[in-house]
Amino acid sequence: MGIAGAFMVPHPPLIVPEVGKGEEGKIQATIDAYHKAAGRIGELMPETIVLISPHQIMYADYFHISPGRGAKGDFGQFRAGKVKMEVSYDTQFVEKLCALADRKRLPAGTLGEREKKLDHGTMVPLFFVEQYWKEYQLVRIGLSGLPLIKHYELGQCIQRAAEELGRRTVLIGSGDLSHRLKEDGPYGYQEEGPLYDSRIMDVMGRGAFGELLEFPEDFCEKAGECGHRSFTIMAGALDKMQLIPERLSYEGPFGVGYGICSYMVQGGNPERNFGEQYEEKNRRRLEKQREKEDAYVRLARKTIEEYIRKGQKIEVPKELPEEMYSGKAGVFVSIKEDGKLRGCIGTIQAVQASIAEEIIENAISASTRDSRFSPIEPDELDRLVISVDVLGSMEPIDSPEELDVVKYGVVVTKGYKRGLLLPNLEGVDTVEEQIGIAKRKAGIGEEEKVRLERFEVVRHY
Repeated sequence: MGIAGAFMVPHPPLIVPEVGKGEEGKIQATIDAYHKAAGRIGELMPETIVLISPHQIMYADYFHISPGRGAKGDFGQFRAGKVKMEVSYDTQFVEKLCALADRKRLPAGTLGEREKKLDHGTMVPLFFVEQYWKEYQLVRIGLSGLPLIKHYELGQCIQRAAEELGRRTVLIGSGDLSHRLKEDGPYGYQEEGPLYDSRIMDVMGRGAFGELLEFPEDFCEKAGECGHRSFTIMAGALDKMQLIPERLSYEGPFGVGYGICSYMVQGGNPERNFGEQYEEKNRRRLEKQREKEDAYVRLARKTIEEYIRKGQKIEVPKELPEEMYSGKAGVFVSIKEDGKLRGCIGTIQAVQASIAEEIIENAISASTRDSRFSPIEPDELDRLVISVDVLGSMEPIDSPEELDVVKYGVVVTKGYKRGLLLPNLEGVDTVEEQIGIAKRKAGIGEEEKVRLERFEVVRHY
């Protein structure tokens, strides 16, 4: 007993006939493939279905697992309220999964329930499944803003829960692909949209799950994808398993990509240890990067490690470059983990007596006092990528035309509100985006006029 199979599916409400009212015929290949996948689930006769939905409540740093004995839902928001659904939750599985996640120090559990009602990312797949099999209990899981590897690790916990409970289990990774395939689509066209869909269908069609972890966050965001994290959790649940992968369908006539793939478990395969392979590859990459770090970044790293491990602020070391003792400037310390921002705090102008002291103070703040994140834990230290930006002087400008997102950072000021954005950031491609983000950081309205300043930075890695 354990994981018997898994399925990657989309969730367009349109394919429910009462919602589509005939329009569903425009994606008949998706419907046909859905019936094929649901039929296979019926043949597997799972006791438990674990369904991961992007439309379940999502937290930045926590995986929400639906609590209670069950839930109901309908397609009322899609003008088909008569199509209703009621499910029973596998409470024993949920309890076991929460315990395993806690043991692995993964932030997952049943806290934070906001909407008990079933979401359409859950109901669309189950609408098809229940035409072939109804004798199951459900485990319903949401996504998080945590790195992809954490989603994979949650999947590994799902696999272990199924094995320890002896449950015959099927995974469903619910998620549409890019929403930016056409100009007349729901979110317009982005060149990353078709590129994402081509790449994800190749990866999922081959069952090459290690490659899921290599998709850049900014690429996924620009593509407007919906299901990547769902598929990554599903992949983690299939870790070290021998599979028969099959691509069943792909189409995107409405500007949104819909893909269906099937994975039938055939036993174990220790060589498909994609989580371990990723961690080892990442470890080697970080080691090489640390070897190249300059004095500015080495000082920030030493500060963070000493403070997180011992709670002590280091003294300014000897044998730093002279300009770090004699120079004064604003400094930003940025921390990333697994490709995602983990902390960033800095000063627009010098506050301390030297650049070295500025780095020390801001490194402590970035690692422990950034209100967007919890303080860094000791077991994260080896996975951190750190950069230090030393700011040049501020130069007032009259127009956004005097900005360049690669060369200049920007400061926006409206009364006592002031916001800053550094230059050359991933995902910030235009001056308009740069100013807009700086305004939001300062709590300034999008249409409000602001005073603009620009500055250059020296970025240290």
